[in-house]
Amino acid sequence: MTGPSTQPTAHPIAQTTAPPAAQTTAPAATQTTAPPVIQTTTPPVIQTTAQPTARPGTQTDAVIEGVRAMIRDGRLVAGARLPVEKDLAASLAVSRGSLREGVRALVALGILETRQGDGTYVTSLEPHRVLGSVNVLADLPASAHDVHLAAVRRALEVEAVGLAAARASEAQLERMAQVLTEVEAVLARDSSPPEGDGGVDGDGDGDGIAERRVEAAVAADSEFHRLVAEASGNAPLAALIDHLVGQTFRARVWRGLNEAGATGLAHAEHRAILAALVAHNPERARLRMGGHLAGVEEYLEQHPGH
Repeated sequence: MTGPSTQPTAHPIAQTTAPPAAQTTAPAATQTTAPPVIQTTTPPVIQTTAQPTARPGTQTDAVIEGVRAMIRDGRLVAGARLPVEKDLAASLAVSRGSLREGVRALVALGILETRQGDGTYVTSLEPHRVLGSVNVLADLPASAHDVHLAAVRRALEVEAVGLAAARASEAQLERMAQVLTEVEAVLARDSSPPEGDGGVDGDGDGDGIAERRVEAAVAADSEFHRLVAEASGNAPLAALIDHLVGQTFRARVWRGLNEAGATGLAHAEHRAILAALVAHNPERARLRMGGHLAGVEEYLEQHPGH
């Protein structure tokens, strides 16, 4: 009796528990978890981070460009008064606050001017006013920008001297020659008076006299470059050059005081430039000017901060 009763109980337990456990857990783990994670997380991240493009200054930029467009197409001319704030803000589709910010920026650029109690007007738009921001950059303390600005100056002056060679009047050429003659008078004085000799001022300050002479020569140098740019007949180009020439003044004085023969060499190069101008030879004038200004550029590269 005991043998037949124990055998049937072992087989049902082994056959019914093992197969169901293996079939139901493995498919559930592989089919339902991995795909939903990949599909739901990546697209929202890409879409939400790439979409924002607006910047806080967009409306201010719209004011600046809108006013400039009005000047370009003749709706606003030099000396004209801007429309009242409400109407101008509506026409440009900006808020009044953004309009005021844009107007302030245009005033800083020399395009607009405000008159107390009378409104805002377009300036004369003369190059020396509109290019005022370049002058601010040129007057910053010596920095890494000096060499780059000198390169810009060289590019502009090479073009200007070529135009001047074709356009300069006899009166303009005579004025350039007069400036160079003034430089020669400065250089003719002994910049190193004997020890104990006070020099022309009789103050015993030989170093001070030398510095003043070099400054006078460099100032005349700047005037010569200004006259050449003016003779180009291109007022915006001349205004840009006038702003940039001042940027190298300190470096040229330093070079004249510390590099033997530098001031005399610069003067000789000016004479060669003038000869090309008098001959009305644009190509030769460009070559002479390019070589002359390359020397200034190289000095700035070798002596940063002066």
